[in-house]
Amino acid sequence: MLTRATIDDLPQLLELIREFCAIDGHTFDEQRLESCLPDLLHTDDYGLVWLIGEPFVGYAVITWGYSLESGGREALIDEIYLRSRGQGLGSRAIEAILDDCRSRGVQMVFLETETRNTRARSFYTRAGFTADDSIWMSRSLSDSRE
Repeated sequence: MLTRATIDDLPQLLELIREFCAIDGHTFDEQRLESCLPDLLHTDDYGLVWLIGEPFVGYAVITWGYSLESGGREALIDEIYLRSRGQGLGSRAIEAILDDCRSRGVQMVFLETETRNTRARSFYTRAGFTADDSIWMSRSLSDSRE
């Protein structure tokens, strides 16, 4: 069901990410991905990448955090993508990811999805996730002010 991705899987992983970006309307920045993915493929210090299915038909990126509010270690499902939907593979993948997170001492798992993506929101609700009364905010530091 889930296979831990390694650096040898990078070409196939990039293909899946390219598909996800095209479908979801995100920019595919291969240079940025080739720069940051090795941190997740060589060690699990920051998180990890799962390849889903056999043959691989999807992937999930999980990253780690720590929060007093969550009571310790937390995980973020940063990305999850499956080529085919409606066959139960996504539900099985989410359960396997949650089981792995439990085994690593994770207290809380987060994810985010666009408000307009009602299909994904319904799927995550069925998987036991709830919408929080909070707003994600971000600020890029790549063009930092001095």
